[in-house]
Amino acid sequence: MSQTTLTESATPAPAPGRGPRPPYKVTARRVLRSEWAKLWSLRSTWITLGLGLLFLIGFGVIAAVHYHSEYTSGRQMRPDDANATALSLSLFGTNFAQLALGVLGVLVTAGEYSTGMIRSTLAAVPRRLPVLWAKAAVFGLVALVVATVGAFVAFPIGAGVVSGTPAALSLSHAGVVRALLGAGLYLGLVAVIGVALGALLRSVAGGIAVLVASLMLVPGLVTLLPSSWQDDISKYLPSNAGESVFALTHDSTALSPTAGLVVFVGWTALALAGAAYRLVRTDA
Repeated sequence: MSQTTLTESATPAPAPGRGPRPPYKVTARRVLRSEWAKLWSLRSTWITLGLGLLFLIGFGVIAAVHYHSEYTSGRQMRPDDANATALSLSLFGTNFAQLALGVLGVLVTAGEYSTGMIRSTLAAVPRRLPVLWAKAAVFGLVALVVATVGAFVAFPIGAGVVSGTPAALSLSHAGVVRALLGAGLYLGLVAVIGVALGALLRSVAGGIAVLVASLMLVPGLVTLLPSSWQDDISKYLPSNAGESVFALTHDSTALSPTAGLVVFVGWTALALAGAAYRLVRTDA
């Protein structure tokens, strides 16, 4: 009897059972953090952002140096060079930076489809659309910051190079700060369009092809149309509408900065809408 009592008292009491693990809750903040982590985990992000910044600053400085060389040579300058300003010269690299940022935007989404990682992403976020919004918001914001910094670095350098020439401008000149901010905003929206095209086409090559065609090839093809059509169509193209956002002066054939921004935002929204429709309607 005493042995049984000792045995029972020596037996440890069972540990209190743990309750069921609470279900994982998908929130907008967690999706954003996930996309932020994925973006910076890729080596291509650092390389392409660096190239975009280098293009924006480097080509702007090259354009300013070329203008100064032409001006001081005493030779007759081409009409485009003669009408240049420190702002237009400094932002000359925008055309090249938009390719780097747009291509990286395509890679952000289409890259996941090519590797199959998108299945894991959509399994973790079954509602799907928050993934697209998070990718667009995260990379669009990163591109906006990088491009704005690049524009504000390129302008003082370019303005210093052309100081004392007819192209000289200062940061306090009317419209300069607005144009520099507009350049950053334009490139940020180009990055979002790249994200949307990657999600819509689900192909890196296809997304890049459409991006380059819409920003660079289509404006050239429009010049083949009758001149009366060119004036009505050209200013509403994505690249031309975007350029009016950061242009210092505007003629009758170009949109105002506000109108250009509205049109370009409309193109961005259209690309995102197409990507969202396919993401919801078709399987990964």
